[in-house]
Amino acid sequence: MTAGELTTAHHHPGGVDAVINGPFTTRQLLRLDDALTKADHATGFTFSVYVGDIAEPVRQNAEQLHARLAKPADSVLIAVSPQVRQLEIVTGSQARKRLSDRDCKLAALSMAAAFGGGDLAGGLVSGLAQLTGLAGKS
Repeated sequence: MTAGELTTAHHHPGGVDAVINGPFTTRQLLRLDDALTKADHATGFTFSVYVGDIAEPVRQNAEQLHARLAKPADSVLIAVSPQVRQLEIVTGSQARKRLSDRDCKLAALSMAAAFGGGDLAGGLVSGLAQLTGLAGKS
């Protein structure tokens, strides 16, 4: 996947070529798509993943990416810039009611540990599962 959000493989804004030519294998993409779909259904929120360059200041630019999502208030964005080893989780106003900063930090620590071991896709899948469990559905 090149720089861009990933909600499901068939909804990738960069098109199929952007997904196919990225850092994930087909199997990893399927796992990510499944984890994103499960997170969406289990919580009622829209989860998205962005993997690519994020300019400084990273938090501010991740928030700008989040603001471009279809329903930012009901969305959670996991933004990862592997080259500079940055990870940001941005929650919309509604999602923030069920996912605290502490929850997001715990998920980020879990993902960072997997990333440090070289498992980008596994870290994202694990983080999505953790955030899903913490957010639940109201």
